[in-house]
Amino acid sequence: MTTHTDVSKTLASKLSPVALAVAMTVPALTNVAVAQEAEATEEQQFEAITVTATKRPQVIYEVPIALSAFDGDKLAAQGITDLTDVGKFVPNLNVTGFSAGHTSSVNPFIRGIGLQDHLITTDPGVSVYVDGVYLGRQVGQNWSLNNIQRIEVLRGPQGTLYGRNSIGGAINIITKEPDQGDVTKINTEFGTRGRVKADLFLNHALSDTVAFNANLSFNKRDGLGEFINVPNAEYDVGETEDVSGRVSVKWEPSNDFRMVLTADANNGDGGLRPYTVLIDEVGSARYFGGGNGLGVELRNTDVTPAGADRYDNATGTEAVTGVSNEARGIALTTEWDINEDYTAKVVASQRTSKYKAGLDDDGTVFSLDQFPERGEADQTSIELQLNGYINEYTDFVAGLYYFNEEGSNRQGEDSSFDGGGNLLELDQETTSKAAYINLRHDINDELSVSGGLRYTKDEKDASANVFSALGTIFDSNDWNELTWELATNYTFDNGMTGYATIQSGYQSGQYPARPYCLIGQFFGAGGFDDIDGAQAAVRANNCFTASDNITATNYEVGIKGRINEYMDMSVAVFNTEFDDLPYQVSRVSEGGFDTANLVVEQTSRGIELDTTLNYGNFSMMTSIGYMDVDVEEQAGFSPVAPLTPDLTLAIGPQYTFELDGGDSIRVRADYSYRSEMYGEPTSAPERMTELDSRELVNFDIAYTPADEAYTVALYGRNIFDERYDNARLNTGDYILQILSNDASEFGVRFSTEF
Repeated sequence: MTTHTDVSKTLASKLSPVALAVAMTVPALTNVAVAQEAEATEEQQFEAITVTATKRPQVIYEVPIALSAFDGDKLAAQGITDLTDVGKFVPNLNVTGFSAGHTSSVNPFIRGIGLQDHLITTDPGVSVYVDGVYLGRQVGQNWSLNNIQRIEVLRGPQGTLYGRNSIGGAINIITKEPDQGDVTKINTEFGTRGRVKADLFLNHALSDTVAFNANLSFNKRDGLGEFINVPNAEYDVGETEDVSGRVSVKWEPSNDFRMVLTADANNGDGGLRPYTVLIDEVGSARYFGGGNGLGVELRNTDVTPAGADRYDNATGTEAVTGVSNEARGIALTTEWDINEDYTAKVVASQRTSKYKAGLDDDGTVFSLDQFPERGEADQTSIELQLNGYINEYTDFVAGLYYFNEEGSNRQGEDSSFDGGGNLLELDQETTSKAAYINLRHDINDELSVSGGLRYTKDEKDASANVFSALGTIFDSNDWNELTWELATNYTFDNGMTGYATIQSGYQSGQYPARPYCLIGQFFGAGGFDDIDGAQAAVRANNCFTASDNITATNYEVGIKGRINEYMDMSVAVFNTEFDDLPYQVSRVSEGGFDTANLVVEQTSRGIELDTTLNYGNFSMMTSIGYMDVDVEEQAGFSPVAPLTPDLTLAIGPQYTFELDGGDSIRVRADYSYRSEMYGEPTSAPERMTELDSRELVNFDIAYTPADEAYTVALYGRNIFDERYDNARLNTGDYILQILSNDASEFGVRFSTEF
């Protein structure tokens, strides 16, 4: 059992002296605020955020789960521009980018659960929703967070209300709905590293019953390195350029009926994510010894020649230098207040996405292992919801859910493995259907209980072609699961709320992402010497099969609420047990870059603390997460949860100076810490995949005149230019070292509203 003393020792040993001093200042500042309380006004310093985490509006203190919420209007001041930045400020959350070298990919890990891959046969363990619509694919999810109403991060399995693929948690992005106000907002940023960002937001009423809003954004940033052997590369390493837009129309003919139609689109282009390849450290026969199809001996100096920077890329293949993604979506949300007690809601959506990406795995000018890749996915979802009150003490949320996704990934024409041809053709159709209900009953003014059930049925039809002589291998499978939740809330005399929750989560089985094991099975069954027999044998019994259901059960207790009129606090202690959890394990086999599922049993346990202090012109947010993850031993070695730090910390003090005449200057700093972690499911030192801890610091100094006509700010992000690894992957021949695209940036931000 982890004690408070253990956590304190861990904090003291892992944080830098500066960070530790800041952390120790937090309780001191809290004590100052309490001591001065008698001299302060009795007026509340801030209002509690209302969230919809349980698919019903609730004050954040009333929700019986661990939850962090961000006000959309305050994101820029905190240095949050996308989902990757959100991952710097939530306890036990780490958001990284890895998939196919793409700069727009998002891989969130909550409490030791996430996904390193992106192929259509894999599913994330943390679900991302935009206005209630689930986003099935991880490439293209690094949304530009402009004019967002709110972001909610739900930690722990959310199987009852959010269904499959939320065994680690869920992230809700809620955009601003049109209203009757007439507002125009302009936001711009200009900074170092070629940052140019512009955002236009319009909200206008067209009549008493119809209003619309529109958001158009452009965001560009230069790269960190050059493609030294591809002089005609369109983009530099890590360069990004993104154009996005969203239009919403709201029709509200009466107080009882409203309909919102939203269309969004984005186009992203840029250069391959920064990475390097370690060859000498592994010393494999194929790379270091020259036992490859090209007969060349490779060294680290081939990846980073003399005079080059490690952010430069030495590939000679133009096809892997650029990445792109496109997404289009349309959603219709309809709400009807049937009477004073019942409301019906329908959320229907159709989305398409496609991308181009890929890696040159050897990282050299030689065309040895290079995997340009294309993918696409189409999804349709419909959710029918009924919520309301059974009586004055009991309310409920019930619904039916349908989701269908068809997608594919392709490598081939311009790909190569070991200097020869390479083929990967993956296709999958997923259909998911569910029914759910959640009830909450107030036993008295202080005590309430809630519970829920969800039945889900998933079907997958998948196919893989990795070897033309073998052809396409098909498989189908289906899964079903009943997930449930029990929770209780108690409001103490001081207004604080204590809760206890037992909740389960579910994820359907998954097919191997890169099943090059099929090639070994083909030759093991006779190969070309008996091609018909080998084909028949592999099709009858092969490695392209899906894993079993993944289930999670979470036990959690916590306390949250307002300690006094100046300070909010939320503390959660949890223990989560996962069964049949697949870890993606990649290695180089004779047939290609093979990715298989290592199925494990995992237990995650830990503690999380969120605080917000508001005292006069001073405020401070603090988040601390500590976690211990146990994974059962596998074949003589003990795996670890990948990309999961055991300690996370964020501190954000802010002070507003009131000037003569009513002008103001707001000064804010934000510190984020993530401790050491591993890039793959093993901590063996010889694998060399440990990622160093990282400490990131932002600042924001904003001036607003008395009439609040505009705000101009100086900002700095990652001001000490902390360079860190996003991931590390040891394939047996080399180590892929995925570098962060998060270098320091300084600039000016201007915003106005009229």
